[in-house]
Amino acid sequence: MSLAPQELENSASKFAAEAIKLDSQGARGMAISNYQRAIESLVKLINLYPENKLNRVYQERVAAYQNRIKALQMNTMPVEPVVDSKATPEEQKQSLTRNELDSLIMKEKPNISWEEVVGLDDAKNALRESIVYPAKRPDLFPLGWPRGILLYGPPGCGKTILAAATASEIDGYFINVDAASMMSKWLGEAEKNVSKLFSMARGLAEKEGLPVILFIDEVDSLLGNRNSEVGGEIRVKNQFLTEMDGINGKGKDLKLYVIGATNKPWSLDWPFLRRFTKRIYVSLPTLEARINLFDLYTAPLKKEENVKTAELAKMADGHSASDIKDICQSAQLMVVNDLFHSPSFSEPVVGEENKSQPRPISISDFKEIISRRKPSVSMEMIRAYYKWSEQFKAL
Repeated sequence: MSLAPQELENSASKFAAEAIKLDSQGARGMAISNYQRAIESLVKLINLYPENKLNRVYQERVAAYQNRIKALQMNTMPVEPVVDSKATPEEQKQSLTRNELDSLIMKEKPNISWEEVVGLDDAKNALRESIVYPAKRPDLFPLGWPRGILLYGPPGCGKTILAAATASEIDGYFINVDAASMMSKWLGEAEKNVSKLFSMARGLAEKEGLPVILFIDEVDSLLGNRNSEVGGEIRVKNQFLTEMDGINGKGKDLKLYVIGATNKPWSLDWPFLRRFTKRIYVSLPTLEARINLFDLYTAPLKKEENVKTAELAKMADGHSASDIKDICQSAQLMVVNDLFHSPSFSEPVVGEENKSQPRPISISDFKEIISRRKPSVSMEMIRAYYKWSEQFKAL
């Protein structure tokens, strides 16, 4: 592999780190110069390797640096340092890293109950067996329990809410990480910070004896196919494998779990799949689940008596949970739009109690919306998930 892309990535990282340090110290001119040099390295990298799957995050970094340059050029007030300006460069760098890692921890557990996760009984049972039960009664698991769990399936079917509901059931920490942001934020030093992230999670689990869930969304962007890798991608993936091996080989009492979520499980290499010993398919909602979803989302809406959620659920076959929420939201928007275009509608007077209200939502409104609102998941995608599940699913 040519060293050029790695050198460009490292160059961008070096200039960006120097720019952030100077920026924090109020040295605008030098900070701008280093931001510009970081941008030049990234643009050159994008142009030389147009097919690189990390180009999206490189472009995000370019945009962020350009916005910061504009802000510095427009601002004549003193800059408030984000780190101690008297600290050494290494101390400032560590401080910035700590701040970024600390921002990943949700200080309060997600306020989502199992009841709010409609359907997905197989997935909920697998997560209870792997996380909730061991967290409450570790003495019942002499052989240990799974610590790597992969949630895969179509977008909008509840992977994130499943992880959040699991975290709400245990007394511990929930660390939510977006893999694409990780690669973007930690350009050039991602593998070091993957190590720091896992060290922080292990420290919380060991010192406080509490369960820790490390949830990595879009894990495929971090652990995707390792062919044609550019720059530091392979180092990040090897570091992740090392950290996962450390978790799986650790003492049986360590309550640290890694939940990865992906819409594209087929892009993950086998070495990563092997570390996720539980691989759970989060599928499209069944008819019963769709009925419950329509019950949930139409409950606060004013609708005609002949609107039956069972009928709506049959019409919405193939729609995801988020699609169903969008359908109900669109129905409400339709009647509100009719209200605003009604000849008798007038702007309410301040303090007026009897404001105009939209008409009840009819079954024909839902039919019209469902006819226009096609499922966000195609049958080709569903077939691909089933095919992959036949080979790799592990409940």
